[in-house]
Amino acid sequence: MADAALDAVRRELREFPAAARELSVPLAVPYLDKPPGPLHFCRDWVCPNRPCIIRNALQHWPALQKWSLPYLRATAGSAEVSVAVTPDGYADAVRGDRFVMPAELRLPLSCVLDVLEGRAQHPGVLYVQKQCSNLLTELPQLLPDLEPHVPWASEALGKMPDAVNFWLGEAAAVTSLHKDHYENLYCVVSGEKHFLLHPPSDRPFIPYELYTPATYQLTEEGSFKMVDEEAMEKVPWIPLDPLAPDLAQYPSYSQAQALHCTVQTGEMLYLPALWFHHVQQSHGCVAVNFWYDMEYDLKYSYFQLLDSLTKASGLH
Repeated sequence: MADAALDAVRRELREFPAAARELSVPLAVPYLDKPPGPLHFCRDWVCPNRPCIIRNALQHWPALQKWSLPYLRATAGSAEVSVAVTPDGYADAVRGDRFVMPAELRLPLSCVLDVLEGRAQHPGVLYVQKQCSNLLTELPQLLPDLEPHVPWASEALGKMPDAVNFWLGEAAAVTSLHKDHYENLYCVVSGEKHFLLHPPSDRPFIPYELYTPATYQLTEEGSFKMVDEEAMEKVPWIPLDPLAPDLAQYPSYSQAQALHCTVQTGEMLYLPALWFHHVQQSHGCVAVNFWYDMEYDLKYSYFQLLDSLTKASGLH
């Protein structure tokens, strides 16, 4: 009896993503030719938890014309920034049986620019990606070149951003598949970002496992070693690379349907809270994102239920 009930739950979970997709998930990420008004944004995008790419939303930012690598050097080259350094470009990702976080160095922005422009070499792959409002705290020299928030989004969401983050890195720097509890407005100022997306409803097909956390350390010789974080609890993370999934190990993932989009210079991606995303970029891509804390409403509770049922039913 119990086995039959469990099988029925698993069947419902496997059928749920397709049903949700049919009702509310677009086949491709839609484009808007101009920023929506607050009511339009709230009603058509945030409430239904649907992504979109917004054109002509950054035209009034001086950054769009100014932020070349030479300009960043002249304006903020002496500023010390937190830089994630990894041997292969994957920070915060599963490597073997560990969840590995990057080595974090404090470097002048000019050192990062030297590497990006080919003037110098540095061990590993560099990525300015510190997600604690690093634009405000580490690069205040750049603040006059953009707005401190997105006014129509702040009005729609009824709050100011929790964080405003600056991103700059090499093409080899990759963000592994994950989700965040933020409404994310991701603005590409120079270059392009490639996003692979899954709606929250694909959760039954997306594997999680628990990993011992570790951190890369850069040795004086310029090699990397992994050091376990013994005081930390195990970390749940997605072990799968969506660009080359191991379907023998994770066969359910073949039923998930990713959306792919490229966010070009001057475009803004609205990435709704709880959407899974994997990110790549062009070399030297410069971006800024605004994180607005999500509403912990019934949608959030339903997602937590989906997550709990997926885990409890042992789908993976």
